[in-house]
Amino acid sequence: MIHAEVPTHYTGSPSSFAGTPHLTINHDVTADLDSSNAFEGPEKLLELWFSPSEQALAASASPLGLKAVSQESWKEMLDLVNCKVLSVIESRNVDAYLLSESSMFIFPHKLVLKTCGTTTLLCGLPRMLEIAALEAGFPHVKGNASKCITAAAIPHRVFYSRKNFLYPDEQRGPHRSWRDEVRFLDNMFLGGSAYMIGKMNGEHWYLYITGPGTELTPPTTPIEERFETPTKHISLPEQMSKMSCNDDDRGDETLEVLMTDLDSKNARQFYLEDASQIAHENARRTQLARRDAVQHLGVVAGANDSSSSISGNTLVNGSNQDDSGIDVFAQTSSDHSGCSSDAEDDIMTFSAELSTEGHTLGTVISEACGLSDVYHQSKYSDARIDAYSFAPCGFSANGVVPEPSDPDTTHYWTVHVTPEPQCSYASFETNVPTRQTGRETVEVVEQVVNIFKPGRFSVTLFEAKNGDTSSMAKKDKRMNTVKGYRMVDRIVHDLEGYELIFRYFVRNDWNGGAPRLGEKCW
Repeated sequence: MIHAEVPTHYTGSPSSFAGTPHLTINHDVTADLDSSNAFEGPEKLLELWFSPSEQALAASASPLGLKAVSQESWKEMLDLVNCKVLSVIESRNVDAYLLSESSMFIFPHKLVLKTCGTTTLLCGLPRMLEIAALEAGFPHVKGNASKCITAAAIPHRVFYSRKNFLYPDEQRGPHRSWRDEVRFLDNMFLGGSAYMIGKMNGEHWYLYITGPGTELTPPTTPIEERFETPTKHISLPEQMSKMSCNDDDRGDETLEVLMTDLDSKNARQFYLEDASQIAHENARRTQLARRDAVQHLGVVAGANDSSSSISGNTLVNGSNQDDSGIDVFAQTSSDHSGCSSDAEDDIMTFSAELSTEGHTLGTVISEACGLSDVYHQSKYSDARIDAYSFAPCGFSANGVVPEPSDPDTTHYWTVHVTPEPQCSYASFETNVPTRQTGRETVEVVEQVVNIFKPGRFSVTLFEAKNGDTSSMAKKDKRMNTVKGYRMVDRIVHDLEGYELIFRYFVRNDWNGGAPRLGEKCW
């Protein structure tokens, strides 16, 4: 029998070494996932900061901050958002949750939640504030008893953003329009600012942001006295305010690449059927190699003795499942030294997981398409990838990337793909600093874009100001040219402590006509 446990040499999977990120899979949820219908790919993205950094947690907070919160509490909150936990990578300072609709990242001092489809992300916001207050110990005020919220933690900063929807009429709750979302956020936070970035009659991006020291909105105000934050339309480079950045925020940067009109050939990589064919071919080559090794060397000793508690077979509820079958991780690795074979006359049969199991085929896809090389194992030996392939198509992946010079500092990247031609979309987001990669931002963007070859895409770089305006300007100028594409828009916006740069590109040979707006802003 060939074991399904994860060999320790496979760096894109859970590791058996103590102290490194490890994976937990929720098999109960993954059993019935299906993405057969047209899907709203563009995500809603929320960042809740409760302190400027992990080192600056409030005195009342748990030393672990938000990481002290139980998985059950987060799962209960996600029920309000209408998504489920598929699996979790845990590391010292970030837990990466792969969801049925996108991803969530929990740091000691902040929460990042990104959800797609018709999820109701903002409906979970009051519960997030209550959890931060009651379970993580952050400073708080009395909650809204009428909504069964007993306490609300006071955030340091709040960021909410999204691209214009393709199917706005399908959205639910406060997400039916940007105006409704802004009204919802205004009812929770004082002094927020709302922006629309990009062309009103083209692709655009929305942002709601609060300044440092966010204040919660007092109890309900009569309707006639309410003030609604106006959305500020930005169509040209503009400077709003140049204010110094909090020292703890320096170095914070988030890169987001939102891609539409994916090349049909490249999009096929993210169909379960195509991934299954790749997996079967890899398995066939592996079995032939094993058979050849047995003929020449005798039986190859097994090397898969990693602990089941971190092998990828541990359920979220704590029970274990013995998944026997092909060593699928060795099949997708170039190093097969840990492979084993039982007999010289092995029958060429394959595990059913190579046709149906989402995490197994997600791993196959992440290697075959090149995503696992964006932050390559040669430099990030402790990096971990958690990927899932949906049926009949669709793909999600989270990556955690410990900083080589400081393993206690971990960053993330996340990818989500909707490959159907009528609504094709892919997103890539990361907070891995460019200073850590040794590469220019444009190199990372080009590597990601080449995986999908979109007809058009936007790049949003949200970066804390560090005072070195000359170096930022040089780096910014290099981002204006992406191979094979022409830049249509570039919009710069100075925010309190941050600089936001939005760019929009169209492929040189693209002739697909005007972008599908879906959601209009006038």
